[in-house]
Amino acid sequence: MHLLNTVQYLAYDPGITPSGGGLPGLSVLKNVVNSINLFAIVAVVGALAVSLGVWAWGHHTGGHQAEANGKKGAVVSAGAALGLGAANGIVAFFSALGSQVH
Repeated sequence: MHLLNTVQYLAYDPGITPSGGGLPGLSVLKNVVNSINLFAIVAVVGALAVSLGVWAWGHHTGGHQAEANGKKGAVVSAGAALGLGAANGIVAFFSALGSQVH
C-alpha cells in the first residue's frame, strides 16, 4: 500500500521545477538560441524588404497578383518579427501561467 500512496503523490506533485545551473552548457545553449533568433530577425528584415518591393512593383505595373503577394509577404514578415521579438516574453508568460496550475 505504501507504493500506491507514493505513486498517487507523484501524480499530483512530482516536485519538478525549472532551475538553472543543473547541467553544463546552459550558457552555450542560450548563446546558440540567441544567435538563431538574431539570424531569424535578419532574415525577416530581408523578407520584408523583398515583400515591400514586390508590393510596389505589382502596384506600379498593374500586376494585381504580385501586389497581393507583396502585401501578404509584408504582413507575414511583420507577424514573424513580432513573434521573434516577443518569443522570450511569450514563453515566460505561459511558463508562469503553467506554474500556477495545481
